[in-house]
Amino acid sequence: MDLLKELLIITALILTSSFFSISEIALAGARKIKLKLLSESGDDRADKILALQENSANFFATSQIGLNAVAILGGIVGEGALRPYFIDWIGGFYQGQYLENLGFFSSFFVVTLLFILFADLIPKRIAMINPEKAALAVINPVLFVISVFKPLAWVINVLANLIFRIFKIETTREDSMTFDDISAVVDAGAQAGVLQQQEHHFIENIFELEERTVPSSMTTRENVVFFTLNESEQSIRQKIAEYPYSKFLVCSDQIDQVIGYVDTKDILVKIMNNQSFIQLNESTIRNVLMIPDTLTLSELLDRFRASKEKFAVVINEYALVVGIITLSDIMITVMGDWVVPIEEDQQIIKRDEHSWLIDGTTPIEDIKHALSINDFPDWDNYETIAGFMMFKLRKIPRPADSVIHEGYKFEVVDVDHYKIDQLLVTKVIENQEPNEELV
Repeated sequence: MDLLKELLIITALILTSSFFSISEIALAGARKIKLKLLSESGDDRADKILALQENSANFFATSQIGLNAVAILGGIVGEGALRPYFIDWIGGFYQGQYLENLGFFSSFFVVTLLFILFADLIPKRIAMINPEKAALAVINPVLFVISVFKPLAWVINVLANLIFRIFKIETTREDSMTFDDISAVVDAGAQAGVLQQQEHHFIENIFELEERTVPSSMTTRENVVFFTLNESEQSIRQKIAEYPYSKFLVCSDQIDQVIGYVDTKDILVKIMNNQSFIQLNESTIRNVLMIPDTLTLSELLDRFRASKEKFAVVINEYALVVGIITLSDIMITVMGDWVVPIEEDQQIIKRDEHSWLIDGTTPIEDIKHALSINDFPDWDNYETIAGFMMFKLRKIPRPADSVIHEGYKFEVVDVDHYKIDQLLVTKVIENQEPNEELV
């Protein structure tokens, strides 16, 4: 009967210790986002957990009091209860001078093993599986225990705070969330199957709007189709028929003398009304939004929203036109690979498993995604892969010039009037160690 009584005491101590272990992990690991959702759904226990997380000093002091007191008491009770039985059992085949010591170490080992398994390891792993659910289950008993041990917890906290001050340790919890934190959550959701592949892709691209500048998504200067103020009707009709754009830039004589833009539908209305001459004048030319090439895509979205425009001209610090950009260009950047054009118009064409043909105007961000490259050096000095080549080579590139970066060889294969038209990118053989070099 004495053994049964002592075993019941040990079991009660193990259960008490497991309660503190579960509470410690669950309340510390419960995520605020989920708790706020539970709170909004009407569960007041979530509010109690959030309040406890904001001021957790009393809880951790109480938890350590309980865990250490129970562990010490369990060792005393367990060792005293089990040692005589281990001595009798070992004495059946050994009667040497170390019999007492063997009995002590055997009882100590068994009691310690029981506490590790059932009072610490298993409860903590259960709490880690679903910390929010476990926290909701224990919050009310925990608050009761805290109220019981509050005087002793206060003394311990005073001593702990004194030590923190002496060693100048910051005790304020940092709860701010960065883009990296959000990105990690999104990646975890994609790996868990909560987010579909395209959803994950869209969210990543939306985050990049804060970093990508306008030139990475614009139509470059040499590809801009524009009307001059004195453009002939035949030329206007021909350009509208040849280029299926909804808006055309209008300039005085050259592209840097911007006057405004015309909407194709305004011209088509005149054609449908059988007007004999299409004239570019105040009735058809609209004011155009002019933006610097240093804006990010996120800032441009704000400009579009404020001006209620969907078309902008991009100029550099010398007031020269470097390109045009539309709201559709930003949306294509967000959609990425899910709205790629037909194969022959792609900027990145995969030739085989280890090589790609890449257009020189391809934005660096697209290269990073396609080749899984983490970063490019001094990326704020250029926007495109052609810019990267010129930055690294420190000269106007010629065919066969190449740069090795992050295990890839970037080789110029076509140059037209000093402009890099196309590059061949190949994976470097694994035994070639240099991370980056010029060839």
